[in-house]
Amino acid sequence: MNKTRQQELTRWLKQQSVISRRWLAISRGLGVVSGLLIVAQAWIMARLLHHMIMENIPREALLMPFILLVLVFVLRAWVVWLRERVGFHAGQHIRFEIRRQVLDRLQQAGPAWIQGKPAGSWATLILEQIDDMHDYYARYLPQMALAACVPLLIVLAIFPSNWAAALILLGTAPLIPIFMALVGMGAADANRRNFQALARLSGHFLDRLRGMETLRIFDRGTAETENIRQASEDFRQRTMEVLRLAFLSSGVLEFFTSLSIALVAVYFGFSYLGELNFGHYGTSVTLLSGFLALILAPEFFQPLRDLGTFYHAKAQAVGAADSLKTFMEAPLAQPQQGEIMADENAMVALEANALIVKSPEGRTLAGPLTFTLEAGQRAVLVGQSGSGKSSLLNALAGFLPYDGSLRVNGVELRDLNPESWRRLLSWVGQNPQLPAATLRENVLIAAPDADDAQLQRALDRAWVSEFVDQLPQGIDTATGDQASRLSVGQAQRVAVARALLTPCRLLLLDEPAASLDAHSEQRVMQALTDASTQQTTLMVTHQLEDLQAWDAIWVMHDGQIVEQGPYDQLAAAQGHFTRLLAHRQEEI
Repeated sequence: MNKTRQQELTRWLKQQSVISRRWLAISRGLGVVSGLLIVAQAWIMARLLHHMIMENIPREALLMPFILLVLVFVLRAWVVWLRERVGFHAGQHIRFEIRRQVLDRLQQAGPAWIQGKPAGSWATLILEQIDDMHDYYARYLPQMALAACVPLLIVLAIFPSNWAAALILLGTAPLIPIFMALVGMGAADANRRNFQALARLSGHFLDRLRGMETLRIFDRGTAETENIRQASEDFRQRTMEVLRLAFLSSGVLEFFTSLSIALVAVYFGFSYLGELNFGHYGTSVTLLSGFLALILAPEFFQPLRDLGTFYHAKAQAVGAADSLKTFMEAPLAQPQQGEIMADENAMVALEANALIVKSPEGRTLAGPLTFTLEAGQRAVLVGQSGSGKSSLLNALAGFLPYDGSLRVNGVELRDLNPESWRRLLSWVGQNPQLPAATLRENVLIAAPDADDAQLQRALDRAWVSEFVDQLPQGIDTATGDQASRLSVGQAQRVAVARALLTPCRLLLLDEPAASLDAHSEQRVMQALTDASTQQTTLMVTHQLEDLQAWDAIWVMHDGQIVEQGPYDQLAAAQGHFTRLLAHRQEEI
C-alpha cells in the first residue's frame, strides 16, 4: 500500500469519527483532567519528600498533605476508568453506525451483487474488519490529543523550577514519534494483506464446508484439506508478520523512553555532585525540583508510549478500512426509485420494450427484451444456464437497474416506490433460505400478524402438513443453521408456504423444484401450479415436463427472448424450444 493510499484511508477513518464526536470530546477532556491530576500528584509527592528529607518536618505534620495525595490517587484512578468507559462507548457507537452503513449498502447492492463474493468474505468484512477498528476510535484518536496535551502540561510544571530538565524532555520527545513512524510504515500494509488472507481463508473454508459431500464423492477431500492447510499457513505467516511489527514498535518505544529518562537522571546526579551548574534560577538545584522532574519524566513519555502501543491499532484500522472504503465507494448502477405507490388492488400486467437488464457495475446481463405479460397470465421462462433468466427476475423485483422500458400496469417500474411494489410480490427461489429460528417463524416472516387459520391454510397448500407432525416439536421445531434439520425438499415446501401465506399480485418462481427428490418436486410443483392461477405468475425452470397447461412459454437464448407461444406451438416449430426438449430427454 503506497503512502498516498494510507493517507486517504486515514482521512476516511477520521471522517467516521464525526459519528461519535461528543463522546470522543469527553474522552479527550477526561484525559486532560487526568494529566492535571498527574502533575498535582507529582508535586504533592515531591513536596512531601522535600519536607521529610531536607526540612525534617515531623510525619504527623504531613498528615493532611498525605491524605490529599491519597485522594488525588483515587480521583486519578476513577478518571482513567471513566475515560476507558467513554472511549469504549465511542468505539462501539462508531462500529455500530459503520456496520449499519455497510448493511444498508449491501441492501442497496441487492442479492445479485452480493452473490458475486463468497459468504465468508462478507462475514469477515462485516464482523472482523469493523471490530478491528474499535481500538482506533476508542483509544488511538483520543490518545493523539493527549500525546500533545499532557507532555505540554508536564513541561510547563517542570520549567519554572528547572529549565534544563524541561529542555531535555522536549529535545528527546520527537525521537519517539519519528522512529514510530519509520517502524509503522509497513504495519498498515501488513494488516491489509492479513485481512485479505483472512477473507480468502473464510470464503474458501465455508465454500468447502458446504461442498464437503460432493468433495468426498469425487475423492477430493485430501486435496482440499491440503489447500485449506496452505491457506491457513499463509494466514499464520501474515499474522506473525503483523505481530513482529507490533513487538518492534514496542521495543523502539521502550528504548527511547528509557534513554530520555536516564538523561534526566544523569543531569540531576551530576548537578547534585556540583559538576553541572546550569538549569536552575539563581540558587542551586533543589531536591524538590529534582524529585518533581524525575517523578514526572516517566509520565511525560507515558502518553507517547500509549500512542505507540495504539499505533498498531491505527495500522490495523487502516488495513481494515482499505476493503471497507473500496466496498462503500464501489460504483453501483442503482435501480432508480420513484415515489408512485403501486396499486395493491389491481392485478399486475407487465410490458417490456427494448428492455436491457444491467449488473450493479453497469454490465449488460440480458436484453434487449420485448414481451407482454397480461394480468392473471401464467408464463414460463426457459433456456440454458446463463441465458439471463434469473437476471430478468431480479430486474422485476427491483434489484437490478435497466435501460429501456419496463411498465407495470402502464407505470414505469423505475417510477414506482420499491417498497410498495415488493409488497405485491411473492418469490420462491431454488435455494430456500430459512433465517428464523423455528419453522413457524420462517413461514410468518411474510406476515407476522397472520392468525392460526391463515397459517394452517398456507401449510396445507404447500404440503408442509404432510411432514410437520413428524418433527419433534411440530411447527415449532427449530430449523437449525441453514435449515440443517430439514431436508432440501422440506425446506423448499416451507419457503413455498411462506410465499403463499399472503395474497400477492405477481408470483416469481426461480427454479423452485431444482435439486429436489421426485416426491418433493411433485408436491412443490403441485402447490405452485395451483397457486399460479390466482395471480400473474412468471416461472423460471429447466424442467420442461407438464408445461402444457401454462399460458405462454418464453425461450431465452444469449440474453434475448427468441421464442414465445404456447407449448404445442413451440414444440411443433422445430426451434430453440425443440432443441431444449431433446436435450432434456437425453438428460433423463
